[in-house]
Amino acid sequence: MSARLVITDAMWARIEPLMPPDPGRGRRWADHRRTLEAIAWKYRTCSPWRDLPDELGAFQTAHKRLVRWGADGTWGRILAALLAAADAGDDIGWIVSVDSTVCRAHQHAAGARKNTGAAYRAEPDHHGLGRSRGGLSTKIHVASDSLARPLAFYITAGQAGDAPAFEAIMARIRVPRSGLGRPRTRPTVVLADRAYSSRAIRGYLRRRGIRAVIPQPADQVGHRLRRGRSGGRPPAFDPEAYKQRNAVERCIGRLKQWRGLAIRTDKLALAYQAALHLVAILIWARR
Repeated sequence: MSARLVITDAMWARIEPLMPPDPGRGRRWADHRRTLEAIAWKYRTCSPWRDLPDELGAFQTAHKRLVRWGADGTWGRILAALLAAADAGDDIGWIVSVDSTVCRAHQHAAGARKNTGAAYRAEPDHHGLGRSRGGLSTKIHVASDSLARPLAFYITAGQAGDAPAFEAIMARIRVPRSGLGRPRTRPTVVLADRAYSSRAIRGYLRRRGIRAVIPQPADQVGHRLRRGRSGGRPPAFDPEAYKQRNAVERCIGRLKQWRGLAIRTDKLALAYQAALHLVAILIWARR
């Protein structure tokens, strides 16, 4: 059986200069391109690691590199470099949409130990898994640009709310400049649905000088009207701008085309987030 590859020569020309160099000691690293294809094959098909085709190398190599580069931030740095190149070419739409999606977790995702070692300090104790009426699940909070491409991710347990994670996902929007200057962290507009309509979120965006386009749910409108004058004015809302919020829905649809992301089988949230970063890298390398 021949594995279908996803990394084109043009994509690899953008990714290859960003890959870590061989440390120059011990055994030489396996070919980076083949290893990335191996990881992509696993998450595209949602197959067990041991079923990796022989032509893509040893599954242990692909799995170790996925987790280690997730722990040391390599995947995030590669994505940041691609975002910086896109920003330098004025190819990022800074009307940002925020939303979340719940992904069912396979039973194999459960059972990881709480103490995963000092190398994995970013790993939460609950491993990003929650148990609700529907069973085990993970929630991915996504910020996308206006062209439905991911800018940042944040993983929580599946039963977690959207609003409490808003500031965390906004803090992960960080696009370095290609030259001098601080990284860009502030969109011009943020679009979000009614789940993010709170005084705290609106105040946070106002303090940062970001225009909020967030509709009010019916209960908040009713509470304000019942209070009369003391209820204050309704928050500004631009229905025409809100039509662009479908960008984050399309971005989530792109991510869930990868079956290994739509159904989580990873025991570690660190590995699952590393896979999200890899898919985002491939999306931005394809631009």
